[in-house]
Amino acid sequence: MSKDEKPPVSDFYTLIDHVTIFKSDKWWEAVAVIESFGRRSIALYLWQFRDGKWKRKHKFELRNLQEWEQVKKAVEALTPKMQR
Repeated sequence: MSKDEKPPVSDFYTLIDHVTIFKSDKWWEAVAVIESFGRRSIALYLWQFRDGKWKRKHKFELRNLQEWEQVKKAVEALTPKMQR
């Protein structure tokens, strides 16, 4: 994987920046700052490579800081329950 390789975000969006979390021959997980109609958001993506191209499996978008704070608070509350 090239460090400069851009994830397969839809051409509908302008890709501002991204961080790849995980990438293999079959899966690609990344967090990206995207823009459309002058509005930026952060999206968590998961793509699967099949039929010769990357296809989006999941996308979760944070549209504002309030949403981020709610998600962060929920994840922090649930994190201790990951361990048995």
